[in-house]
Amino acid sequence: MFRLQVLRLATFCFLWTAYASAQNAAEPRTQVKAYHDGGIRDLDAIGNRKIGCTRGLGNWYTLDRQIAMGRQFSQEVESTARLVKDPIITEYVNRLGQTLVRNSDARVPFTIKVLDTDDVNAFALPGGFFYVDSGLILAADNEAELAGVMAHEIAHVAACHAARQNTRGQLMNLASIPLIFVGGGIGYAMQNVAGLALPLGFLKFSRGFESEADYLGLEYMYKSGYDPQAFTAFFEKVKSLEKDRPGFVAKAFETHPQTPDRIQKSQREINTLLPPREEYKVDTSEFEDVKARLSELESHHKIDRGDTGRPTLRRRSHSTSEDDKNKAGDDKGQGDDDRPTLKRRSASSL
Repeated sequence: MFRLQVLRLATFCFLWTAYASAQNAAEPRTQVKAYHDGGIRDLDAIGNRKIGCTRGLGNWYTLDRQIAMGRQFSQEVESTARLVKDPIITEYVNRLGQTLVRNSDARVPFTIKVLDTDDVNAFALPGGFFYVDSGLILAADNEAELAGVMAHEIAHVAACHAARQNTRGQLMNLASIPLIFVGGGIGYAMQNVAGLALPLGFLKFSRGFESEADYLGLEYMYKSGYDPQAFTAFFEKVKSLEKDRPGFVAKAFETHPQTPDRIQKSQREINTLLPPREEYKVDTSEFEDVKARLSELESHHKIDRGDTGRPTLRRRSHSTSEDDKNKAGDDKGQGDDDRPTLKRRSASSL
């Protein structure tokens, strides 16, 4: 009897251990580590961290110069692009972006506008000139997804990625100068880097800068109260859309494609760096209202442009030239009248 009870107890312990192991395997625990060193991992120091905008060997451009160049580029963008002018839509997007900016390391003011385009994208020029495509707003399922993409772009500006990337290009050019011209050559080159020599398609950053923008963007949206899981969820959704619509990802995020390894890296950061909260902001009724308003606005624009995507009935023109009428009459023996006539045979021909 005693042996039977021991056997039952041992069996119970074995089954419980197996069950617990299965649960742990299904829901792995994450160990969130806090940092207080003022570095890129220190969440409490956001806004006071030095993450790359300090002028030096890796960055030759002052913030004032970046703002001036960004303003110049923005004028070029707006001279060729169509802006959404609806005050409710623009105010909402600007307010959302400014909330993220206040919870970032950005040291420049942001000017945020909405472009009227079907592209699913957003981009920020040096100095805080930020553009959100209307297609991105319509593609997002909730406010947190939109905030995640915007936070990524804000991170590019906060870390001065455009200036740093252009500085690297200038350094590579200097490295190709013959040694005999080093003295005067470098001095001349340094005088000619006052501006960012970047075309409008320059926003294709290195893999390292894109990874850093992912990292910082997650921190900014988390600090703003948004669920960071929405960041990876949106890009996972974009990946699935690629299966149904080949080429969609290339069009949607050609400036910063989200590769699978970057998505995994972002998820790892969420699990190990961002302490879980009881509540997150995911969606708001205001986002849904703005999205519906934008969708209606886009539909009206397509109708006005005749770009509805539906077949149309083209009516045949009733106006023809007199020469065409006469020619038709001569061919048919009908004269100027376009109706058929009855001709009698003469008696002599009978």
